[in-house]
Amino acid sequence: MNRQAVFFDLDDTILWDEKSIKTAFARTCAYAEDAFGADAETLETEVRKAAAARYAGYPSYTFTQQIGINPFEGLWGTFDDEEPGFSSLHSIIRDYQYQSWADGLQALGLTNPAAAEDLADRFIQERKQAPFLFEDAIRTVEQLRGRAVLVLLTNGSPQLQRTKLTMTPEIEPLFDHVIISGAFGRGKPDAAIFEHALEVSGTDPSSTWMIGDNPKTDILGANRTGITSVWLNRFNKQPVPDIQADHEIHSLEELLDLIPS
Repeated sequence: MNRQAVFFDLDDTILWDEKSIKTAFARTCAYAEDAFGADAETLETEVRKAAAARYAGYPSYTFTQQIGINPFEGLWGTFDDEEPGFSSLHSIIRDYQYQSWADGLQALGLTNPAAAEDLADRFIQERKQAPFLFEDAIRTVEQLRGRAVLVLLTNGSPQLQRTKLTMTPEIEPLFDHVIISGAFGRGKPDAAIFEHALEVSGTDPSSTWMIGDNPKTDILGANRTGITSVWLNRFNKQPVPDIQADHEIHSLEELLDLIPS
């Protein structure tokens, strides 16, 4: 059998990032309700809207799309990375974090700069205290060791993705290689980062698997490079038109029957 490789996405495949962000919002907005009289649920809705709108308005937006950094990562990252492109993002990130919360409060009729600063800082701390792993992640990856070269292939800032891995130290030792888009210079679904991962792992597309939750990045990029694509659809989401995975699974444990031993 040819040498095999299995590429794993990190966020919402191994790490439950969506739950971490939701938890940080819930805790921060509950504090805002007690401290400043802001309705917690409405504040979360308004800050999410404001963050998405503001994020798209900065000159750094094109770079964040190229690397794959979303608005909610922007609410807690520092982006003081040394790699090209990050200086522009780093220069605006504190303003972005503050203004997103200020806009959310303003939507509730609350103009309070000190509260916005407080909430921006609190969200960062709450997110750092809310790492979540999917229950099947570690045991599944452990059982794949020895079958294949294991690669963690993740979009994002090296600083922020490394922070996530430090917060959940059981992940990185399971992988032979960790590839972060911000360090490479292009993110999924760009074929270049998949081709780079193939070079690093020493495998060819026909003996390589890509597992991820996002059809627009993980599946599309794998399809473009001839890698076998596996859509991890934990929550029964609707497929994305014109993006068809080779396989669809609903838990990582299904990989154990899918990937040859």
